[in-house]
Amino acid sequence: MQPYRFRILVLFIVCMLPYNVLRADVLVLVHGWAANADTWIQSGVLPVLETQGWQNEGVVTSTPQGVRYFPAAYPSPSRQRVYRVDLPANAPLLLQASHLTSQLAFIQARHPDEALTLAGHSAGGVVARLVAIRPDYVRIKSLITIAAPNLGTPRALDGLDVVESKPFFCPGPGIDFLKTMLGGEEYQYLRSSRGAMMDLTPVTAGTMLGWLNQQVHPDIQYHAVIRTGNDDLVPMNSQDLNQVPSLRGRARVYLTPAAHGLNPADGKLLADILAHS
Repeated sequence: MQPYRFRILVLFIVCMLPYNVLRADVLVLVHGWAANADTWIQSGVLPVLETQGWQNEGVVTSTPQGVRYFPAAYPSPSRQRVYRVDLPANAPLLLQASHLTSQLAFIQARHPDEALTLAGHSAGGVVARLVAIRPDYVRIKSLITIAAPNLGTPRALDGLDVVESKPFFCPGPGIDFLKTMLGGEEYQYLRSSRGAMMDLTPVTAGTMLGWLNQQVHPDIQYHAVIRTGNDDLVPMNSQDLNQVPSLRGRARVYLTPAAHGLNPADGKLLADILAHS
């Protein structure tokens, strides 16, 4: 066979292959408050993603010496790769975003020809959005938020009440929150999370979320997974990215009958979103 005919034949075969076989996607999972990279495994999200053809690439975290990478224990020929990041989940959100920026730069360097998709749960969705508005650092293709408090959450005020001992003087949900959180390590963690709680308070003038929601957001794909079940942590309207002034009408919404936490069905939903992105 003549060389040029061979090249044409190869090109024809490549063009006939399914798109999802050819493309190389990189998904980065961003956990929320009081969570870590293992949350995606314990919730069943990552195991389901693996059944959908997504290869677990391991965990990227930050140390005083810089970014560290802990690769997964086994290789795979899959071209769809998923990383998990490990953030200081109780830190102010801008500090978490700084860590995430460095971690994403490391992942981007491993896949220089690919844009990244970020999927953030709860506060992790806000942290991912803080990075997304700075597109000069990494190439982001799309942002998926799951039960994210884009407009804040009254539970952050309850948490601050606990730390500042105010619930004793006012009735309401703050008392119940105190009963569940006031004890040993949980209370100490809440105290160390004061900066994160401040960042997650409902949007008003001068709040971090008030500032973020007015920023210009890049022209990427936005997806908002909204809980319609018993989510007593983040109101439904706060989970809708279309309620953000800078994103009005730009986000696709997915309603899921679940509580606030992650669950295996989120893995299937993520895979479906990515397959059609």
